[in-house]
This record gives sequence, C-alpha cells and structure tokens, in this order.
Amino acid sequence: MNKLVKTADLYDCQVPYLKDLFDSCEYPWEMLPKIKGHILALIEAGLPDFTELKPGVWVGKDVKIADYVTIEAPAIIGHGTEIRPGAYLRGSVITGENCVLGNSSEFKNCILLDRVQCPHYNYVGDSVLGNKAHMGAGSICSNLKSDGKPVVIHGDEDIVTGLRKIGGILADYADAGCGCVINPGTVIGKRTTIYPLTSLRGVYPADCIVKATNTIVERKENA
Repeated sequence: MNKLVKTADLYDCQVPYLKDLFDSCEYPWEMLPKIKGHILALIEAGLPDFTELKPGVWVGKDVKIADYVTIEAPAIIGHGTEIRPGAYLRGSVITGENCVLGNSSEFKNCILLDRVQCPHYNYVGDSVLGNKAHMGAGSICSNLKSDGKPVVIHGDEDIVTGLRKIGGILADYADAGCGCVINPGTVIGKRTTIYPLTSLRGVYPADCIVKATNTIVERKENA
C-alpha cells in the first residue's frame, strides 16, 4: 500500500477560487503559509455572488450562520455552508460549498473543500480537508509537536517540511471517527476510514480501514 502525499494524489479540487492554489503546490502542506495571502488576494480581486459580512469576511449564497459564532478575518465561506452555534473561526479559513462547521468547533488557517463535515466539538488548525472529508465528534487536528520542532511527514520516505505547525492532511472522502487525535503532519489517504478513539501518526494509504494506530487493513470492494 503506497503512502501517497502529493496534492494531486490526495485531492480533486474543483473549487474555482482554490484550484490555482492546489495546482501550484506539489505537497498540500505547502499551501498552509499561503492561505491568508490567497484569501486577501481573492477579496481584493472581487468574489462574484459573495457578500461582505464584515471587513475581511465574505460569505456565499445560502450560508447559514447560527447565533454565538465568531468569525475573524480573513475568511471566505462557500455557498450553502452551515456554521453552527459556538463555532470559532480564528482567521485564514476558506471553505468550498455545503460544508458544516460544527457547534463549539474551532478552525484556524485551514482549507475545507466541498461538503466537508466537522459537525461537533472539533479542532481544525493548519489543516487541509478534502471533498466530503468527515471528522467525527471530538476529533481534533493537533498542529504542534510537543518539542516545537518542524514537522516531518513520514511517508514512503521522510519529508522535512520546515513548518512548525501542520495539522491534519485529510484527502477526499477521508473519515476520522469520534475522538480521534490526528497528530501533527498526519496524512489520511482517499476514502480511508479511521476507527473511533485512534491516535493517528504518519501517512495512511488510500482505500483502507485503520482499526488502531498501526493496524491497517485494505478496504475490500463492496465491503
């Protein structure tokens, strides 16, 4: 099972205002330092069919924002997205369409593609979540190593990123169960499912079921 980590292997980005960013970065974590600048450039250029909620925060059509939500600039919220009570967007957050940013969840310097669901008590910092990625209740993306050193991606070979903060890299259709801890620089491949309460570290291949940190089985067709 190959541990794929390149952007093109993990994501099919069809979000018009994110596609150029994805195409320009060989590895997804390379996007993280660029998120704020990308959002500001999009706002400066103008976003058709988006509305300025407040300076530096733009929302698409049919966005639902509950009471007691805090959104710090800059941020772009895609069409049809729902932000539930108590959510805290700490800035540099950009989403595609029809996402769910859940109650009492926190988001910071992250990208969510279309139909991402983080519905309950999640932390998503310095992370990239692919189309229809899902985080179960209480799952978090830990983005800083305890020793504060730069994050290393442990794929088929080690990649030194030079970045102190990288959270979760969840590919399209990745699904982390309730209570998972996604340790810094963890990559979850396309269509891979993680059992609840798993502590994740390293790179997990596509089309797998992760039953424990180091217990991985290949997903069988029609299973």
